[in-house]
This record gives sequence, structure tokens and C-alpha cells, in this order.
Amino acid sequence: METAKNAIKHATSSESPFAPGFKVPITHQDTPGKQGDLPIEPINTQVPTEDGGLQAYKAAGKLQDKKALITGGDSGIGRAIALLYAMEGADSFIVYLPEEEEDAQETKRQVEKIGRTCHLLSTDLRQFDNCKKVADAALEKFGRVNILVNNAAFQMMQQDITDIPNEQWIKTFDTNIHPFFFLSKLLVPHMKRGDTVINCASINAYIGRPDLLDYTSTKGAIVSFTRGLANQQMKKGIRVNAVCPGPVWTPLIPSTMDDSAQDQFTSPMGRPAQPSEIATCFVFLASTDSSMISGQSLHPNGGVIVNG
Repeated sequence: METAKNAIKHATSSESPFAPGFKVPITHQDTPGKQGDLPIEPINTQVPTEDGGLQAYKAAGKLQDKKALITGGDSGIGRAIALLYAMEGADSFIVYLPEEEEDAQETKRQVEKIGRTCHLLSTDLRQFDNCKKVADAALEKFGRVNILVNNAAFQMMQQDITDIPNEQWIKTFDTNIHPFFFLSKLLVPHMKRGDTVINCASINAYIGRPDLLDYTSTKGAIVSFTRGLANQQMKKGIRVNAVCPGPVWTPLIPSTMDDSAQDQFTSPMGRPAQPSEIATCFVFLASTDSSMISGQSLHPNGGVIVNG
């Protein structure tokens, strides 16, 4: 055990994941990645202090008794959203793949420890019928959905367009954008003034990452989908926004990135983000603190300047 700890310490040049110089250890998993198997646990409910240390997220009841549906809620950004939402007083219904059951159960355990409800449903959202089952189940359990978080995603690195199998291109679009449309179509008609849709896009839509061409393309589609749906739903008082994370430590990294990409996995701030730092954006966009924001994208990307 001590040898493993030393290896992790050697792989990361900073003690704190919020301090400049922190690097994630190079590791690999099969897809979909599992948070329970990561050598360093991502930070879900702590945020940085001014000197780069850790402090507990300070909740203020911003989402008291709201009901949230979160896709990809078993791990990574999705888990952090579920936990911060719970701290703010919201209940969650999370969706994930059957292979991610163990991670999902851990998310449920942590949400319930905070004192809120967390319902689970495992399914493949690439099929409309499965999305309908999700929407129907969430409405049955909660009676309403105030916050729809479209977060689930797939990526796989390929260096050139000729390297991307047609099947991968189709899978990426079927996973990353089509369920956003399906679930929004199914749930927005049940939403009321003040409810929100929050889509997880990516910095890659703005920088055009070459080794994630299909993923980057879907994230650009998400940004445009967000803008169009926001304009469409404005008159109903339903706000629609996106969050565009930069590098963030989640199971997606070891399950889809090669050694070189993981070694360079950082931001202008000198480190990748932790899921909690992305989840705070989802709290803001779900709450009335962002009451004048719709059709916009937030950019927690560690200091990369984007025009969008």
C-alpha cells in the first residue's frame, strides 16, 4: 500500500489537486471508465482555498426541494453535480450505463448521506425509447423535473480523420447530442417558468481539438442546440444554458486518452480542474442567481480565452 501511495505522490507534483503543478497519474481503463478504480479520487464536494488548499463547498439552499435529472450522474462531473445539488437541497434522478452500476450506487449513497433522495436508472440513452423510459420514470418518481442536466458523453482519441471508424463517428453523435434533443423534447413540455436545462458542452467546441474530431463536432452541436432551444423557450420562462469545461479529472480521461495526452493534461492555471469546480457552474445556472442568463455558455477551462 505504501509503495502505491509513493507512486501516486511521485506522479503528481503537488500535494493539493487545486495547487499549480498538480498532475493526474497516467493510468488506463476500459470504456466506460469507473471512478471507483481511479488511483486518485476526483474532488466532488470541496473547492479551492485562496492558497490552493481544500475547503468544503458552502451551500446556501439555492435549490431547495428542486428535482433534477442528471445523465451520466454516476461519476465525474455528473456525480459532483448530484452531490452539490443535494447540498443545495435538491433531489436527483441519475442515468448511467449498466456497466457503471457500482459508481452509481456510490453516488446514491453519498447523496443520501447528505440527506436528499437519489433515484437510479441504468440504460443506453442512444435510443429514443430508452430516453422516454427515463423521462417517464423521473416524472413518476418526482411529479416534475425542474432541472434537466444533459451531461452523458463518449469520446475516443484518433489522430486523423481517416483513423475514425464510421461506427465511432455514429456512436459519438448518438451518445453526445441525440439524447440531449430526446430528453429535452420529452421533459420541456412538463417544465414551468423558472425551470432550467443545462447542457454539458466542452472547450473543444471553441479550440477545435484535432485528435477528438467527432467529440469536438458534437460539442459544437450542443452549443448551437443550447442557443436555439434557449431562444425557443424564452417566452415560457425556461432558461437553457451550457457549461464548457476544459481539462477536468474524471474517468473519461484514463479510459479514452493515451499516455501523451494524459501527460499534457493541464490548463494555463498549471493543473486540470476537479469535478467540483465544474459542478459549481451547474449550481449557478440552475439557481435564480443566474436569472438573467439564457442561451449562454460558461467556460470553466483554467484560463483559456475563447470567443463565445
